[in-house]
Amino acid sequence: MKSYVYPAATSTARALIRYIIDMMNREPERIFYLAFSGGTTPSLMFDIWAHEFREETPWMRMRIYWVDERCVPAEDYESNYGTMRRLLLDEVGIPDEYVYPIYGVNRPEIEAKNYSTLVCRTVPLWGGFPAFDVVLLGAGDGQEYLLSSFHPYEVSVNPYNGQKRIAMTGCLLFAAKNLIFFVTGKNKADVVRDILDSGDTGPAAYVAHHAERVELFLD
Repeated sequence: MKSYVYPAATSTARALIRYIIDMMNREPERIFYLAFSGGTTPSLMFDIWAHEFREETPWMRMRIYWVDERCVPAEDYESNYGTMRRLLLDEVGIPDEYVYPIYGVNRPEIEAKNYSTLVCRTVPLWGGFPAFDVVLLGAGDGQEYLLSSFHPYEVSVNPYNGQKRIAMTGCLLFAAKNLIFFVTGKNKADVVRDILDSGDTGPAAYVAHHAERVELFLD
């Protein structure tokens, strides 16, 4: 596990964008499969990416997926897909056929199965499971039962407000070629401390300690 620490959230976001671009440039003939999380921190990254790195990013070699999605319409401000669409995808013109959203308006149990099937069909396999080149995670609350599932995506419920979402499970997290935690802000300090210094005290720490290649981008 490697950690990269920068002075502010904006510089952390720029460093992560550069990391992904450089990764893709090292293999210029290959398609890259990336799964993104939602939240305030990725939103900052999307905005910077669209306005500062548009020209040098090999967009046509990206295939875009999601780590999780709330069960809301794409037009809802809580939609991870809708947020990325507004801030980045529409700005840079990635073709729709390269973008694979989770449809939050569908019945959650059906959509979890449908998205699992889609990912298994379109993402290259490694060890029997789809292996994303990058899975980008935050430090939000995870649910431990998702780590032991052999279904790529499952329905989970936010314990604080009861909202349902479709979420990536352990079989994909542990198969990822690069698992990246992108965490900024003082309010996330305790979670970062758990990941770096504790045992397997929570889902984020467990994933960080047991996945094949883990990197943390922090402010």
